[in-house]
Amino acid sequence: MKGILFTGGELTDLVTFAQLPVYLQTFLREQNGVVAYFGGLHIRGCVAEPTWHSLDAAWHGEEAFWRTYDEVMESDIPFGQDCVGNQFLLRGDAVLWLDTETGELADLEVDFKHFLFGVEKFPLDALSMEPLRAFQQSGGVLRPGQLLSVYPPFCMATNDQQPSSTKAISAAERLAWLANFYRQIKDLPDGQSIRFTPDQN
Repeated sequence: MKGILFTGGELTDLVTFAQLPVYLQTFLREQNGVVAYFGGLHIRGCVAEPTWHSLDAAWHGEEAFWRTYDEVMESDIPFGQDCVGNQFLLRGDAVLWLDTETGELADLEVDFKHFLFGVEKFPLDALSMEPLRAFQQSGGVLRPGQLLSVYPPFCMATNDQQPSSTKAISAAERLAWLANFYRQIKDLPDGQSIRFTPDQN
């Protein structure tokens, strides 16, 4: 992997580690999670701290994705995320992609090994890194523990031609905002007009 900003150090959460499939255990033994591609990909590790890097917090904690998103199962392993907070999940041997704005779940039709292979070969496409690239080109830096906040949300069509804006915020703040946004829009029909307050983002 390129552009590594952070690695998770020592395996300290052996309870969570023991629940993982062998191939993910093998990866985490080599590096206990990583922030790579200058923030384009975060693979969580088996640690208690920092919380933003904890696989257990994302999987079993109070803000676990299955507690919020209707399509996510409690057994789905939220092993990673992209630069804006969309999630990569393991369901059996399949890698799924969770759109954290809309709650839509897509099967990427690859296993973990081939997911990593695709990311290595085509990181811009595999990780949808366009917002991060634009942010970097304007002088922005995404630090470990941060995600990009994007306005307007990707799933919204706006009446004006205002370009999207991005800023780096804490991962916890971004994921909480996304969960709240999803709860508010999940039962709305496509094309529903809504009034959006940007200062919440």
